[in-house]
Amino acid sequence: MNKPSDVKLSSIGDYYSATQLRADRWSALRETAEALGRHGIDGRQGKTLLAEAERLFAALEPIERYWAFPGHAGFEHLRRLLATRAITDLSTAVQRVARALATGAYRRRTIPLMTSEADVEDYEDEASLGPEARALGRPYFEVLIVDGVTDHQEKWLRQSLQRMRRVEDSFVYEPVVVPSIEDALIAILFNHNVQAVVVRPGVTLKSKNELPILKQYLNRVGDDEDVDGLQPHEYGPEACRLIAKVRPELDAYLVTDRSAEDIAGMDLGRCRRVFYNQEDFLELHLNILRGVNRRYKTPFFTALKEYSKQPTGVFHAMPISRGKSISRSHWIQDMGAFYGPNIFLAETSATSGGLDSLLEPRGPIKEAQELAARAFGAKHTFFATNGTSTCNKIVVQALVRPGDIVLVDRDCHKSHHYGMVLAGANVVYMDSYPLNDYSMYGAVPIREIKHHLLRLRAAGKLDRVRMILLTNCTFDGLVYNVERVMEECLAIKKDLVFLWDEAWFAFARFGPTYRQRTAMHAADTLRTSVKSGGYAERWQEQRALMEEGSDDDILDARLVPPPDARIRVYATQSTHKTLTSLRQGSMIHVQDQDFKGEVEAAFHEAYMTHTSTSPNYQIIASLDVGRRQVELEGFEFVQRQVESAMAIRRAISTHPLLKKYFKLLTAGDMIPEPYRESGVQSYYDPEQGWTDIWESWSSDEFVLDATRVTLAVGGTGWDGDTFKTKVLMDKYGIQINKTSRNTVLFMTNIGTTRSSVAYLIEVLVEIAKELEELLDDASKMERRSFDRRVASLVQEVPPLPDFSRFHDAFRAGSETPEGDIRSAFFLAYDEDNCDYLELDGSLLDRLSAGEELVSASFIIPYPPGFPILVPGQVISPEILTFMRALDVSEIHGYRPDLGLRVFTPEALARVTD
Repeated sequence: MNKPSDVKLSSIGDYYSATQLRADRWSALRETAEALGRHGIDGRQGKTLLAEAERLFAALEPIERYWAFPGHAGFEHLRRLLATRAITDLSTAVQRVARALATGAYRRRTIPLMTSEADVEDYEDEASLGPEARALGRPYFEVLIVDGVTDHQEKWLRQSLQRMRRVEDSFVYEPVVVPSIEDALIAILFNHNVQAVVVRPGVTLKSKNELPILKQYLNRVGDDEDVDGLQPHEYGPEACRLIAKVRPELDAYLVTDRSAEDIAGMDLGRCRRVFYNQEDFLELHLNILRGVNRRYKTPFFTALKEYSKQPTGVFHAMPISRGKSISRSHWIQDMGAFYGPNIFLAETSATSGGLDSLLEPRGPIKEAQELAARAFGAKHTFFATNGTSTCNKIVVQALVRPGDIVLVDRDCHKSHHYGMVLAGANVVYMDSYPLNDYSMYGAVPIREIKHHLLRLRAAGKLDRVRMILLTNCTFDGLVYNVERVMEECLAIKKDLVFLWDEAWFAFARFGPTYRQRTAMHAADTLRTSVKSGGYAERWQEQRALMEEGSDDDILDARLVPPPDARIRVYATQSTHKTLTSLRQGSMIHVQDQDFKGEVEAAFHEAYMTHTSTSPNYQIIASLDVGRRQVELEGFEFVQRQVESAMAIRRAISTHPLLKKYFKLLTAGDMIPEPYRESGVQSYYDPEQGWTDIWESWSSDEFVLDATRVTLAVGGTGWDGDTFKTKVLMDKYGIQINKTSRNTVLFMTNIGTTRSSVAYLIEVLVEIAKELEELLDDASKMERRSFDRRVASLVQEVPPLPDFSRFHDAFRAGSETPEGDIRSAFFLAYDEDNCDYLELDGSLLDRLSAGEELVSASFIIPYPPGFPILVPGQVISPEILTFMRALDVSEIHGYRPDLGLRVFTPEALARVTD
């Protein structure tokens, strides 16, 4: 093991974020201080350690000014200990700070920086606190004060707020003071503890901090923000507006000496209150606590906890309620011991007694849904307790009428395809660009979507086009430019409804970079922008093109919607997949200008159709609590989630042995160059370092979600499914889900830790080492066999087929591609209309001879996990070749014992006639 004096510190350029840099610098300072305590300050080693400690303090100084702990005074105290060579006290104090930062102990108690035995003993006990003890403590946060003040004035501000603390306060907070708008923006993007911002009259504009890793946070604000021309009296309101843009969940308070008339016409973002030329610290303190409590409250979870405390006699359903059927049992006591009592005390079918009905919410569930709508930027939010599959069917049934045309992402989740069947939609399947080398599909280019809309317009069917349905982001992490897609499509048809399947993207709302590509944020932005004068002018310039231009010209143009376009956007989210919720907890978010007048009644009926009359209250409560969490710490957790994924990317990209057997797929591998206007190839390059992802996320047609790390494993000789089950899961206990023929997908989430990332890298290195040893000892024939397996996985990959077409029996004409999938689906209910054909070479011969074979069912291989055939689809030679090349063990809809289910020629003839 290296001595602390021998440890080589990573350079700042090695870090993706300043939070990682801060944590590692404090850890290094702790090691250095401990080494000083052991070796002393004399001699060459002592001088080296002293110089290292001074360098670490200098590195931390520009970072620590944005944090309340250890704070300016505490940090300067540590520096004085070093300057006076009080090494024993320094070692103890730095150890406490580093450990408190790592464990979060500073959130729960004051961390003493002066040495005493009692302090040490109390501090050591902090790590042993159980979850119950931690739950009893008051939550901690930090308040950012933006004001250009002297050290004396800053001390007075801190003391004035601290004097307002009361025993009955629900929360405890510490202030952080910065002077300028730029410092405030850095602080709220760097310090995840900040929950409220107080902007005071002395605020300035520019930051004096020149540390590049901190200055890059200002890129998150956007290039369109020009603040240099502001007058000093505009700084306060502008700070509030920019804070709302970057971190909309934060509470902002403006203290101003301007008149109410001057302030009234300014955009203050989401400023909760304006204080006019007064120093009423008690009122400010109470408002800060009240604002945080708005986000902290959990109406249904709180109601359920209170209900569980009530003595109740159950003379209705559910013997398990109150745990009675378990506690009285002689045979299932282990269930009660495993789950504990509270889950059964809270298990009930009651909708009264302070609870509520999910189907007709009027109480705490209704309030919880309203809070979720606020958190996710929706106008309306609805909870679901049986997953996003049901959410998708609810939205489709509420909005799509029989005969409506819906443009659907062909490789979307199977629930959408079944939703089309239930609604009786005429479906136009749109093809995503293929990634043949990795046996996966990308996403649907905007040109493909516009092409289908223009084709339908030319056929006089545009009035029947109801909805566009896309997956954002895809399972593999490809993210649309949502705002651009909706802008350009609304330019062709101004009342289109958009359904964005964001099953894997619920977390995105709480990262500033990610938020801009969410459905709700894009809808909110469009609602504002289409009303602006600039949009109206651009639309007038474009009208001639839309009325007289050729399709090619329209396809090439960057279109904008008309000023009277209706913004009608729905998003379905699997909360349980990426945020805190019990399994199957999902939400439907709505931003539809016509929801109240046109959709609400139908939506209610669809919701009733698909929602259980016995919803699981624990799932609803977990959705309520999950919403609280993301409003208060979603920014922190998403930031760490991205950092974890970036750490995986860097480790794999720089390890020589891992690069020999594995290939990390980059944005350049997964997104063709025409869709990457920024030119960004990779988020990390061993030669060039980190790329700021903001550049690509603000401009490119598609971007890659950094939290999805796709690893090509064909070089190991294992296919994706075998690598997932036989290697990762069975041998190392690493769980993943998505695979392709030659790739596996690692996803970080808000629960991923640095330790789990380190374990994954250790496992991959161990696998690579074992392969290296195996091949070193292999015979010539064994090596040849390995090389053949690798070639079959890397070079001999079957091309992915496009959607062929619906058979004419299920189409209303040949000029446009929409098909009646419902008729085909139910035609197959009569077995006399179907036949089974063996999947052998004879089928290709029959196709070559001109015979048309039509699928009678959904055929869904896992992977890739979406239908490669749907009812009524003509089976093409490409699809048949792909199916025969599949080596997966799971193909839904296909019976190996019987064969491929197709319609008989007689059945198709009857439908056609």
